[in-house]
Amino acid sequence: MDRALTSRFDTPSTLSPFRYRQSSSLVITRRFAPAIVFAKRSPIDGVSDELNLIASQNIDQAPARRRSRSAFVDLQQQLDHCLFKQAPIGIRTEEWYERNSKGEEIFCKSWLPKSGDEIKAAVCFCHGYGSTCTFFFDGVAKQIAGSGYGVYAIDHPGFGLSDGLHGHIPSFDHLAENAIEQFTKMKGRPELRNLPRFLFGQSMGGAIALKIHLKEPHAWDGLILVSPMCKISEDVKPPPLVLKALILMSTLFPKAKLFPKKDLSELFFRDPSKRKLSEYDVISYDDQTRLKTAVELLNVTREIEMKVDKVSLPLLILHGAADKVTDPTVSIFLHEHAISKDKTLKLYPGGYHCILEGDTDENIFTVLNDIVAWLDARVAPK
Repeated sequence: MDRALTSRFDTPSTLSPFRYRQSSSLVITRRFAPAIVFAKRSPIDGVSDELNLIASQNIDQAPARRRSRSAFVDLQQQLDHCLFKQAPIGIRTEEWYERNSKGEEIFCKSWLPKSGDEIKAAVCFCHGYGSTCTFFFDGVAKQIAGSGYGVYAIDHPGFGLSDGLHGHIPSFDHLAENAIEQFTKMKGRPELRNLPRFLFGQSMGGAIALKIHLKEPHAWDGLILVSPMCKISEDVKPPPLVLKALILMSTLFPKAKLFPKKDLSELFFRDPSKRKLSEYDVISYDDQTRLKTAVELLNVTREIEMKVDKVSLPLLILHGAADKVTDPTVSIFLHEHAISKDKTLKLYPGGYHCILEGDTDENIFTVLNDIVAWLDARVAPK
């Protein structure tokens, strides 16, 4: 699940740091320095003071995020959400850390069908901006694993339980290269020998999955994209002059937080009760977007937009028709221009951004069943 993505570009106050071009560097520094400070979370209703104290700590670095997740993990599994309440029995899970080529510890997790059940294929997941593979996706992965698939996921550097400054993307290429590095190791596991391998990306994770495919076009057997971030709508893209200033500022203050924090949860979750449960995702990045991160997100969407005609894998795109975070017309654009001979687009009327975790129970399972049915059709013997 992404946290306050492209819609932040649309606010008038976004332009304020760039209105005074004659400002000295000292003045700019004073304007930006406070924006690096960690913003405390609001208290979670119904949670003990001790847990709220843990949730309010600075989680800019991975050790603090890991402590926070450890404190909340049992409570999260007991939440009144269909993904947790209706999770299949007997799913085998494993969590571990891998050190990548840059020396960062990367959190990895797998979900396998219950013991004795055959694994049909591997599904490797890329989570969205600000998110993690350990909260709502844990329930999504169990549903897919319960249908006979081995599901594998990582937390990207700077997010979730992996190393890196929280919410900081110094290079989108690094996110893709790290995912390739980790997924290559996962695909080499004994249980996946000679099995099909599918990429699965949600929102910003859709952009990462597309980058992976473009970097290694023949390494996968199919691509699943949910609410993918693959083109910034002209309605929310910064004007050219603002964009140039943004790029300049990102070189001077890459970690600074520019965009005003807005509560966009109503744009993510169609179901208000599930929106409330998102507060328990205590390691999500829910603060202002960092300057360098904003530039990297803009750059990668521009790159992907120019290369959609190179997307050649069997392709499933799923998108809420009422999504105001990532524009569903962009998914239509991708579906029309991808050169894949096998491509499917599913738009869900009234669906918001989080169609896998934030809609009605019935609609969530409709999307999950569509994913499993698509996979089943492509792993069945010919």
